[in-house]
Amino acid sequence: MTLLFPLGLLALAALLVPLLIHLARRHQYAPLSFAALRWLRAKARPHQRIRFDEWPLLLVRLLLLAALALLLAHPLLHGTAADTRPVTAVAPGLDGAALRGTDTAGDWRWLAPGFPPLHTTAPAAPQPLASLLRELDQQLPAGTPLTVYVPDPLPGLDAQRPRLSRSVRWQPVPAPAARTDDARARLPTLQPGGQPADAGSVQVLEALQRAWTGQALAAQRAADSAPDAGQIGVWLSPAALPARWQAWLQQGGTVLLTTPGAADGARWSTALRDVDGQPLLEQRAVGQGRLLRFTAALSPSVTPALREADLPRRLLSVLAPPAAPQLAIAATQAPLTGALAPRAAPRDLAPWLLVLIVLLFALERALATAPRREGGA
Repeated sequence: MTLLFPLGLLALAALLVPLLIHLARRHQYAPLSFAALRWLRAKARPHQRIRFDEWPLLLVRLLLLAALALLLAHPLLHGTAADTRPVTAVAPGLDGAALRGTDTAGDWRWLAPGFPPLHTTAPAAPQPLASLLRELDQQLPAGTPLTVYVPDPLPGLDAQRPRLSRSVRWQPVPAPAARTDDARARLPTLQPGGQPADAGSVQVLEALQRAWTGQALAAQRAADSAPDAGQIGVWLSPAALPARWQAWLQQGGTVLLTTPGAADGARWSTALRDVDGQPLLEQRAVGQGRLLRFTAALSPSVTPALREADLPRRLLSVLAPPAAPQLAIAATQAPLTGALAPRAAPRDLAPWLLVLIVLLFALERALATAPRREGGA
């Protein structure tokens, strides 16, 4: 047993109170004088012994105060028997009632935050299933069998295959994959602005845009019109960015400069290199956004790397990194084992102490108000 608040045991000092009360309220015996005894030789008076009257009442009161002090210390009991009944988790989006069938005695839960019972309303899908599996594994006592029903293909993936502390009965259920937007529609578009110093740079941008999306380059934007959210602004002019573009960049936008700038004292890092290992594209953070610039003029005659066949793909991976995969074949994502086993949850003794305190208080009142006590008094 451990105590969450050991200082609560200082309340045991209150045990002195009933002891002092019982000592102070002992029955007093008044001496009586008898004439016939006055001729007896005086003897030494015997020593008085401490004697408690109504010791059952005193004992109950002492136990009541001790229980209150222990309640303040908040005891926890370790090593109790854990509930290892099998648990079945169902991913949202599946027909939980059909999977459960006639099994009404089992512990069936939704694989969702809080792990609500299966008979409650189904949580919204999708959910971060891999993360929820790790959380459920640490909540269940060691040795609890776990069965998990997941849709196939499996959504809700994260950086790695989940690793749990126990073997899991992995049950993929064929389900239609959720609709996803066309990957081409998610590709960013280049939105140029400013007066280009070299017309060849516009042709290079046109070729890049067609290589990515098959569409023509967007129309020129005015200096007082910032690019759209989620797109890439391209500033063609060697002049400084206008105020609207700077504000959009500070708020999380991405701006690409096509003309190499002079040394400005800022720290730039290399974002892309050519086949010879020479820096081709630099970047630095500006507020919440990202500013990129080419190290040389955007012209094939000046920058031969622009003729490389895989340059559009490599440049796109820098400007718009691909998102992590969200779907996978469920059978390939069965959890691994080897994670640390969950620690056994201690049992809180506070509810039992409250019951004991109520019973002791009722017994104390019964002894304190007993008719025989009033008659004896």
